[in-house]
Amino acid sequence: MIPLEHRYAQIEKAITYIDENFRAHPSVDEIAQNVGMSKYHFIRVFKEYAGVTPKQFLHCVTLNYAKEHIKESRSILESSLDIGLSSSSRLHELFVNLIGVTPREWRERGRGVLVTYGFGQTPFGEALIGFTDKGICYLGLMSDNKLEILGRFYELWGEAILEYDEKAAQKYLGYIFDRGEEGSPWNLGTNSQVNAWKALINLSRHLEDRVEGLIPCCGIISRSGAMSGHRWRIERGAALSFG
Repeated sequence: MIPLEHRYAQIEKAITYIDENFRAHPSVDEIAQNVGMSKYHFIRVFKEYAGVTPKQFLHCVTLNYAKEHIKESRSILESSLDIGLSSSSRLHELFVNLIGVTPREWRERGRGVLVTYGFGQTPFGEALIGFTDKGICYLGLMSDNKLEILGRFYELWGEAILEYDEKAAQKYLGYIFDRGEEGSPWNLGTNSQVNAWKALINLSRHLEDRVEGLIPCCGIISRSGAMSGHRWRIERGAALSFG
């Protein structure tokens, strides 16, 4: 039996490795080798402790950087190449799969996009959800400041065609957080699973003990900064490539 502390250390090492090397798009084999585990055992353990697969985690880190980069870059293609993607179509796929909008729609704060939003209840308290016809574009679980969550939503999607629909919001939240036969805290599907996971990671700063029951390494992920794109502080005119 491998000590729990050693397992945590292995997953923390993997999280750090992904966070520091995401632009090289390391394979799961490479990450597993770096922490001294076999590929399939690593995938199982990483998901058990981190809440998502290594590939999903890599995509989330890449997306967070991309969201900041495209605000200042001259073109979507420039952002794609800087992030290490071979074409703008791959960046497009990443955005649509994870936040339900294209890179251009994200940069333009949802201009012309219909975003349905509303408040509803989850097993973790009240939440604000926003979604397009492609998937969830915003999910914020309440800690103690409802206006702050709503303000952040308007900041991100203020140019969108916003339609408030509390009934639709509750239905969507019910689908996401309905526990399945395997006891998962959310229904599978890349967009809903990843957004629910990110919302729980953010909530863990306030309710870490409760969230740790589902995501044992939530504290490590939160403290790593891997889910915060703002740390890159990308500025126009600065060297957009590094390291």
